[in-house]
Amino acid sequence: MKKVRVGVIGCGSVARRRHLLEYASNEQAEIVAVVDLVEERAQEMAELYQAKAFTDYKEALAECDLDAVSVCLPNHLHASVTIDALKAGLHVLCEKPMAISAEEAEAMISTAKEYDRKLMIGHNQRFVASHQQAKKLLDSGELGKVYSFKTTFGHPGPEGWSIDGRASWFFNTEEAFIGALGDLGVHKSDLIRYLLGDVAEVGAFVETSAKENTEIDDNAMCILKMKSGAIGSLAASWSYVSGGDNSTYIYTEKAVLKIEADPVYPLVVSYSNGDTVNYELAKIQSNEEGGQTKTYVVDRFIEAITQDKEPLITGEEGLKSLNVILAALESNRTKRFVNLDQ
Repeated sequence: MKKVRVGVIGCGSVARRRHLLEYASNEQAEIVAVVDLVEERAQEMAELYQAKAFTDYKEALAECDLDAVSVCLPNHLHASVTIDALKAGLHVLCEKPMAISAEEAEAMISTAKEYDRKLMIGHNQRFVASHQQAKKLLDSGELGKVYSFKTTFGHPGPEGWSIDGRASWFFNTEEAFIGALGDLGVHKSDLIRYLLGDVAEVGAFVETSAKENTEIDDNAMCILKMKSGAIGSLAASWSYVSGGDNSTYIYTEKAVLKIEADPVYPLVVSYSNGDTVNYELAKIQSNEEGGQTKTYVVDRFIEAITQDKEPLITGEEGLKSLNVILAALESNRTKRFVNLDQ
């Protein structure tokens, strides 16, 4: 079988620790080109993966006979580079958040349709074993009605993760547009939509309180009402100074689901009759030393291409999850709840 010829645009941390590693481990993919404005970074990754290095992504698109690319760039470049790649006839896996506005996201989606290419957004929480098991339980109906939930994603901040540390684009409003909400919150808006269906209304407080010399948000608390009627909270933070929290609790008629909240069991289901079921599952991906790093996003992207099927996280899905975050920003600005149907 012909391998999918891939280019990775951007050689920062998410490319190095996620995309490049996962393409290299996928037998149906071949890394052909790597791109970064910092020539040394592109050269380093090119040597490591026997690829060709570029500092201009347009040259890579023109010269390398690619089938697909990963867009691993600052948020403000996601839309323009994705659209250029789609117009060049390539399938695109774009990092989250997919864009910095609904208009940009819609342009990405329409371009993918116009050029009949696959567009997938890198929301990896849908592929976590505990989340998939929780969805099975919820969809089965055996837990009854969902009453409420709380989902959290927090850690000390991207300076410990980004290749540029505290000088990273993450803290630059023009390049990032959104801070903790876009970095972490959009993961959780996608997760809660995956588990419970679409969001109807959003209210939020969004602050810059933990990081100095930046206007980017680093703490957000959102209240969500789902179309099902369930209500709950979504927290995104770069201020959890002693470690991370990637947990979700779901409160239903017949049980409470504790997801990624127990140090041993990724999913604990405590039933109203007193029974408890502890699920031994693969751990959630982590940036910590020795943690699970495989996200399965790349595998699902390559599978969509080779089997010619719709990606599991389409541009439309990415836009719906982005819209929750954009609504949170609007709610914070206007001090009103935002109805996503309007």
